[in-house]
Amino acid sequence: MAEIRAFRGIRPAAGKEADIAALPYDVYNREEARKAVEGKPLTFLRIDRAETQLSEETDIYAPEVYQKAKELLWGMVENGDFVQDDKPCYYLYELTMNGRSQTGIVACASIDDYLNGMIKKHENTRREKEEDRVRHVDICDAQTGPIFLAYRNQESLKKIVADVKTGAALFDFTSEDGIRHRGWKIADTEKISAIYEAFHQMNALYIADGHHRAASAVRVGVKRREEHPGYTGEEEFNYFLSVIFPDDELMIMDYNRVVRELNGLTPEEFLSGIKKVFDVEKLDKAEHPKRKGQVTLFLEDKWYLLTLKPEYENCDPVEGLDVSILQKQILEPVLGIQDPKTDKRIDFVGGIRGLSELERRVHTDMKVAFAMYPTSIGELFAVADAGLLMPPKSTWFEPKLRSGLFIHALK
Repeated sequence: MAEIRAFRGIRPAAGKEADIAALPYDVYNREEARKAVEGKPLTFLRIDRAETQLSEETDIYAPEVYQKAKELLWGMVENGDFVQDDKPCYYLYELTMNGRSQTGIVACASIDDYLNGMIKKHENTRREKEEDRVRHVDICDAQTGPIFLAYRNQESLKKIVADVKTGAALFDFTSEDGIRHRGWKIADTEKISAIYEAFHQMNALYIADGHHRAASAVRVGVKRREEHPGYTGEEEFNYFLSVIFPDDELMIMDYNRVVRELNGLTPEEFLSGIKKVFDVEKLDKAEHPKRKGQVTLFLEDKWYLLTLKPEYENCDPVEGLDVSILQKQILEPVLGIQDPKTDKRIDFVGGIRGLSELERRVHTDMKVAFAMYPTSIGELFAVADAGLLMPPKSTWFEPKLRSGLFIHALK
């Protein structure tokens, strides 16, 4: 039974949401982050990437960076840029991109549900990558980046969400990238109880995006338990900030591959190697693959459609993924890429960038591009339910949750 509870959210004061909301900290490199905060005194990126407020020589993992983040966060609370609700509430967060909306319930998930596997994962995390957010959360005494969770759609929750959305929104703005953001507060006692019970009946939730943020939040909770051996389980550090979406509203985009060279092969030899496993058809123009088992390929200014031959189809939750088949049947045996996580010849391009970005990369620093058919939410659930892990860069979720709209204080 999932333990998903309401919390006293810290959120932007009315009218300041658009100025505060920021893309996740990890979509920027250091230079991009510093540019992104210029002329934006309220942007939450100043807190998520506090090195932007210090000298350029400052180590981004230096202690003073995390202290600066804490100072900025609680300074904005004291200044009235943020407000905190008097009693625990749930919230709704709706994002609309290209006419398609998804609405998540903003709440706190239990670190015990993560530790016991009720909150299911589909990716490994690297401990060294977690360290930054562990220090950030611990020193700020708050979780500032929500974890993107998913659940199998439940009608009772759908009805509550629809009813709440008939009321006045807390905020309604469109960000620079054209995505509309709306939020609501759920303070009604009956609705709070109904939401709690609906989640309590679920036997699984799934991390869609934010595996490292989740692992970091849980590590902080475990650390606080060790520091407070008499903890009751009710303390805020036992829970982590989440936005939880029904599976039928989520869209996973393609996560594409570009490769620097053909492993010593001519284009003709490369295509010949592919034809053992795929039927190859030349296309007149750039196209996305239309179904599972298809890949479109850009090589020598030409697009090709690759369709997996039936005898190579696989029902295994992981081995049957298109990204796994590409790795096993093309990247490894033909192009010699054994480990895509470490091989410098391969790069990954999120589907939000479109096919034109694949063409641009091939025209600049790459030799060949593979446009993938998106992994489905059902495939993600199947992998997680089996206790397995997806290959790297299997899913690309859009739109991204903004940081700064909802904050969970640990104190």
